[in-house]
Amino acid sequence: MPHRIIVIDDDESSRESISSYLKDLDFESYSAEDGFKGMELVKMKNPDLVITDINMPGMNGIEVLTKIKEFDNLIQVIVITAFDDMNSTITAMQQGAYDYIEKPIDILRLKLSIKRALENRQLSQKLESYTPEDDESAEITQTLIGKSPLMREIYKKIGQASATRVTVLIQGESGTGKELVARIIHNSGITKTEPFIAINCTALPENLLESELFGHMKGSFTDAIKDKRGKFELAGEGTIFLDEISEMSFNLQAKLLRVLQEHVFERVGGETQLTMKARIIAATNKDLMELVKENKFREDLFYRLNVFTIYPPNLRSRKEDIELLVRHFLIKINTMLHKNVRKIPDDVLEILKNHEWKGNVRELENTLMQAIVLSKGDVLERENLLLSDIQKEESSDGLVGSNIKLEALERKHIEIILKKTEGDIRAASEILGISRATLYRKLDLYK
Repeated sequence: MPHRIIVIDDDESSRESISSYLKDLDFESYSAEDGFKGMELVKMKNPDLVITDINMPGMNGIEVLTKIKEFDNLIQVIVITAFDDMNSTITAMQQGAYDYIEKPIDILRLKLSIKRALENRQLSQKLESYTPEDDESAEITQTLIGKSPLMREIYKKIGQASATRVTVLIQGESGTGKELVARIIHNSGITKTEPFIAINCTALPENLLESELFGHMKGSFTDAIKDKRGKFELAGEGTIFLDEISEMSFNLQAKLLRVLQEHVFERVGGETQLTMKARIIAATNKDLMELVKENKFREDLFYRLNVFTIYPPNLRSRKEDIELLVRHFLIKINTMLHKNVRKIPDDVLEILKNHEWKGNVRELENTLMQAIVLSKGDVLERENLLLSDIQKEESSDGLVGSNIKLEALERKHIEIILKKTEGDIRAASEILGISRATLYRKLDLYK
């Protein structure tokens, strides 16, 4: 099937010559004389590439580019202009243009730019759902840390799972690294050259989640303005990671069961059966067997998912790994924040080892992130650890004691952060891990 290209230019001779050249190259070519008609064509034809002039009456090329990217970010856009200036070039590239070519057009350059733009679109389609962590440069974030017996068992399990396309179920507390385990399984074995696509089953309502998973056909519901491929299609022969699978509705559980049994699915509103080639890894912080007993999860789906199960241990059960984790996160966070906090006094390390860590590895990392942000030198100081037990010890306004209230602790915690950040709301909200709007509400609540 030939690639579909739309040319938008108010200069008739330029428009016709480019269109004619595209047809000679066996592309499916369409043209429009202004931005408004061009956008109508874009919505009607859903092209692979748009070539647009920048200076046009009514809607200029930058506006066309912006609207195209809002409609479908994967459509490639080449901007052409008779007026080559720095500002318009910068603006076009900032808005997502693939290339910027000045008139009179060098036909060989245009041909090369078209070829590369279409190759970029194909690559973008394949990697549409990749996250920045998928890049090899992020390897430091893609490592499980620990030498405890419990972690050695996890490594063995990962090795077994990564060698096949077996369905994997990961069950563990929040913050134990379930998605990281899934990514390492994907990146360590036969799926490593294919996409890894993660979906949080709690992030979307049922109808939108179904569309995300299976895709939809144009017109299948109110906002379906064009055909859309779902994650099962985009994953190809890679991995679909379904996080918080326990929160999936019974209706979607039934559809997922069919995919696992028959390896086929249809887009929402579609009739054509598509083959599912991806491997499924599901994760939950709940006991699915208990949910089955309580009739809150389908028993048949549970047994389809429970082919190969991994239980990442909580941090409380492997405290011998805490020092290794601390050293690892110092390197990672220092790199991220351009800091140089590398010394840890023994008393600080003991505090970290003895803390309960109900939030597991994620809580440890967030605590270290806060501490490093607040550090003024290269030493991780005790006063920079914003842990509730330390705040209880150091509180001087009557908050210490067994009857301490959560609200009072939260208020004291916010006061400490605001003092450390000298009242900078943005910095404080980032350290606290909440939005600025939420912080303003809490400031109002606690007067």
